[in-house]
Amino acid sequence: MGLQLPERRAGSGAVRRRMSLLALSGISLVALAGCSSDGSSDLERLAMPDPGTVEGESILSLWQGAWIAALITGVIVWGLIFYSVWRFRRRSDDEIPVQTRYNLPLEIFYTIFPIIMVVVFFSHTVRVQNEVLDDATPDNTITVVGQQWTWTFNHPYDGENVWEGGDGNRIPTLVLPVDETTRFELRTPDVIHSFGIPGFVMKMDVMPGQQNHFQVTPKEIGDYRGNCYELCGVYHSRMLFNVEVVSRADYDAYLQGLEEAGQVSDEPIIGGSYADEQVGIEEGEAE
Repeated sequence: MGLQLPERRAGSGAVRRRMSLLALSGISLVALAGCSSDGSSDLERLAMPDPGTVEGESILSLWQGAWIAALITGVIVWGLIFYSVWRFRRRSDDEIPVQTRYNLPLEIFYTIFPIIMVVVFFSHTVRVQNEVLDDATPDNTITVVGQQWTWTFNHPYDGENVWEGGDGNRIPTLVLPVDETTRFELRTPDVIHSFGIPGFVMKMDVMPGQQNHFQVTPKEIGDYRGNCYELCGVYHSRMLFNVEVVSRADYDAYLQGLEEAGQVSDEPIIGGSYADEQVGIEEGEAE
């Protein structure tokens, strides 16, 4: 008979210290996540901005649901791992734990459950996508043009087109009416850009030769900031714009002011002097 060696255990004090450190770290992360300059709970939104549009609320709900499902799955997996480590650990140096080749019920579960999760995530994603990209007739349509390196916003007005655009030294402003659905038609004459407003919890790529679009319904009057989320060249950092959500009366007055300023065209224009033609194509080569 072989020599039975005594079982070796980690010191209980060291284990308690490690567990206390992990608990303290977790509490600190939760406390920091719950801090917000505006007094609202970032923890409830899982670090997402407070959505300023109706569509943003659906996107936030999808984000929260995905994180909750991921955390539940993680807790289950971590629990099974720690339980297996503790339950089937080697209790002495000359002991070999029972070796299990496979467990058919568990393998079936590990195969079916991820498929169910993917189907559920996919169905909710499609639902939210349809809400944001709905083709129903919007209240307003704005043609957004991204070009190196600024933005131009085209608004239909009295059968014409009025526009607001920036340049290398001026940040343009996008004005939207509150409580109305505005559809953004995204266009670019040069490279890939990405049109996004963090406060609306939505962005979309602006692709050459592709007519992307999405819609928003602002809930409150206020100011927001927007920018390009796609590295589009050496002056990408200049592609900023302001957003003002105003009343319908103020929006109409704004459009009239653009008309009186002479910023009028028959059709939506592609932008300022930096976007007269596609970058890299000389005159006479585009056919």
